[in-house]
Amino acid sequence: MSVLSDLAAGLGRGSVEVVDLTATLSGRTPVIQLPEPFADTPPFSMEPLSRYDDAGPAWYWNVMRLGEHTGTHFDAPVHWVTGRDSLDVSQVPPEHLVAPAAVIDKSAEVAENSDFLLEIEHVRAWEEEHGPLPEGGWLLFRTGWDARSHDQEAFLNADGDGPHTPGPSAACACWLAEETDIVGLGVETVGTDAGAAATFDPPFPAHSYLLGAGKYGLTQLQDLGRLPATGSVLIVAPLPIEDGSGSPCRVLALVGR
Repeated sequence: MSVLSDLAAGLGRGSVEVVDLTATLSGRTPVIQLPEPFADTPPFSMEPLSRYDDAGPAWYWNVMRLGEHTGTHFDAPVHWVTGRDSLDVSQVPPEHLVAPAAVIDKSAEVAENSDFLLEIEHVRAWEEEHGPLPEGGWLLFRTGWDARSHDQEAFLNADGDGPHTPGPSAACACWLAEETDIVGLGVETVGTDAGAAATFDPPFPAHSYLLGAGKYGLTQLQDLGRLPATGSVLIVAPLPIEDGSGSPCRVLALVGR
């Protein structure tokens, strides 16, 4: 049997599971809150064009308003000033959207410290146990933050000092961008950077380094706890928006059982 035939057979008999890592979109979907004078993305909203009524007696459909970076979404390199001359979301090679995934789980540490930072030594320790990060694959940072995704306030976790959410340190973001062969970083939080990243050098280093290196970001993922540390394959499906800096997307993982 061919590889694809084996995959189809595995899907049919349940030895390959499809895990949906995508948060549903609604008016309750948390969205990032930027300080003045920066422009903010609006919350998700939807209104019907018709619903089996005089405006359309046999069909139901809606018009939506949302930002590119709402809910589970994909960051293209052009999203950040360091990648301004790089790819928009419509130009991302499709072969980059199906790739192996590595999952590093620091949910226990984040439960103790919401400002937890992923450091190079954490990733190196993971590699000592599981082998090298997958070439051309994703590093998925599990923090348990998806448990908060039903509540904007808990999800952003901000106080007078700003938001308190986990993310990579500046040194780790630089190392992932420049010294590893991953295609991108995926997280459960509202963005790939830590909540305190505005104070880092450079500010927002995950965006600055990774997108500047032509790599990608995935945010607001769900259910990373259902994935093994290695061996899953990620399918990322953003909309190919011309000149788009990113897109809400469906993210699926294929997991052998």
